Amino acid sequence: MLKTATQQLCLHGGRCLSSLSPAQRIIGHEKNLWVEYSALAIRHQAVNLGQGFPDFPPPDFLKDAWSEAVNVPSAHWYTRGQGYPRLVNALSDLYSPEFGRTINPMSEIMTSVGAYESLYAALTAFTDPGDEVILIEPHFDSYSVVVEVCGGKPVYVPLKPEGDPRNANNWVLDKAEFEGAFSSKTKLLMVNTPHNPIGKLFSAEEMEFIARICEKHNVLIISDEVYERCVFPGHEHHRIATSPGAWDRTITVGSAGKSFSMTGYKLGWAIGPEELISKLQTVHQTAVYSAPTILQEVIARCVEREIELKGHEDAYHTQLPQIMRDGCNQIMAACKDAGLDVVEPFGGYFILVDTSPLGLEFDTSQTEYDIQCVHWLTEHKKLAGIPLSLFFGKNKHISEKYIRLCFAKSEGTLKTGGDIIRDIKQ
Repeated sequence: MLKTATQQLCLHGGRCLSSLSPAQRIIGHEKNLWVEYSALAIRHQAVNLGQGFPDFPPPDFLKDAWSEAVNVPSAHWYTRGQGYPRLVNALSDLYSPEFGRTINPMSEIMTSVGAYESLYAALTAFTDPGDEVILIEPHFDSYSVVVEVCGGKPVYVPLKPEGDPRNANNWVLDKAEFEGAFSSKTKLLMVNTPHNPIGKLFSAEEMEFIARICEKHNVLIISDEVYERCVFPGHEHHRIATSPGAWDRTITVGSAGKSFSMTGYKLGWAIGPEELISKLQTVHQTAVYSAPTILQEVIARCVEREIELKGHEDAYHTQLPQIMRDGCNQIMAACKDAGLDVVEPFGGYFILVDTSPLGLEFDTSQTEYDIQCVHWLTEHKKLAGIPLSLFFGKNKHISEKYIRLCFAKSEGTLKTGGDIIRDIKQ
């Protein structure tokens, strides 16, 4: 069994081939937090409020779309690598008004195996060894891994609470610190809104500031907007690509799984100028070539339905924000009853909970408090969450005693999880 970068691989006959040692760039990235914490929840039969997947049934219209799609002959064939024509045309119709420009479906959109692959393709296509990539933290864990595998260097700039930390939108960038992170080696910046894990919605002013600094330093922008359809009622999603001068340097990533509450489908897309999207396509066509055709047929039908019903109460994208808001309210109410402060989010799937009032004490000389707290809660209270410190590369002190919980869950899961939270101090 291969355990280190230098250990040789041996064939069954006993002959060892050192040339089969793995590439150095993957060493140190063997662990995956989602694998680890999902297994932890299963092992202790805990209520899983850790991983961000809805465990309620998909909407009926989506199931109907499957019934119709299986009877489309071309849905069972290989399709155009950059995206199934019906889907990219539907995405163009959906997004063009939102971006305030006509998006060419054949050259400015690429579909992918999940938004994850679009993010991977974008980082891989533009990161050379030695390039610096600015990551606003806390950040989704895969960002830094892909940067490092490409030989790039993550440069971390934190969101910090300014004023009441219990309001997600009060977590902001220090403007001087942010611009000070740019150098002659800076190639890319990653931004995520609605933000995972904080639940912050970047304002138009914040987006314009980030775009202006990127333009000043000639830096590309990758905007992870997978939770765009989960913005709570009364709030607004702002796209950095619509900021002055930002379109030409921005790749925007979206997700069918998050938009229609079926994360297991793993279908996403990237939108941007042809000069950028064509580079993602180079990575995409040498990795998976295309996303599954029948999935794209199904989601095309769902997107077309949303366009037809836009603004109507029957539109899923009208209903989904309230579904998320209601789930969030249930977890917030349980935390309040338990005497736990939260960071109130305004979009996405997640809420941060301050575990300080639990009065737990751990030896933090080797392992962060929040990691030990999550393990303790999972084992002893049967409540699974995710430690916030795992979303930081540098500024872990900011995470302190926060854990992340997911409220994109069924009524049954929310009730069971809420009951555990209310009794958590017993």
